Amino acid sequence: MKNQLFITLTLFVSSLLLGCTGMPDKVAPVSPFSIEQYQGKWYEIARLDHSFERGLDNITADYTINDDGSVTVLNRGFNSEENKWSEAQGTAKFVDSNDVGHLKVSFFGPFYSSYIVFKLDQQNYQYAYVSGYNNDYLWLLSRTPTVSEQRLADFKVLAQQKGFDTDNLIMVKQNSTP
Repeated sequence: MKNQLFITLTLFVSSLLLGCTGMPDKVAPVSPFSIEQYQGKWYEIARLDHSFERGLDNITADYTINDDGSVTVLNRGFNSEENKWSEAQGTAKFVDSNDVGHLKVSFFGPFYSSYIVFKLDQQNYQYAYVSGYNNDYLWLLSRTPTVSEQRLADFKVLAQQKGFDTDNLIMVKQNSTP
């Protein structure tokens, strides 16, 4: 009986951990993918709501390649209500191959979550559509603080086709630097 409970518990914990580096059903990572071209500063243009970015504007993400091949991720946003910047630093690693846009990111110790680049300007790396391990996490990132209406419309259509709730997208204010 104890052995069966241990096996059940192990399978449950394993499924939770693996689920966090999984992908939504209709999402596939881009390939080829170059972390060398992806590194640098990205502006968050749109996202689905989640607690760790709630109330933040002027959100950016900076990606820096480390000597060991991992990537330092620095997310930064301004909370105008509190009149202060908020930062979170994490580490990203490739889930499988380093030429596929599927990474796992950790901001909290040994716990990783998927970071899936599912559409990308693969020539100039000027925009990226990113998902988490399920359809609750979605971002439109750009190298510039704004994107064209056409880019935004494409993002919304593709995201909706892939099962994301685009009616609840938050458009991130990038128009002022405190």
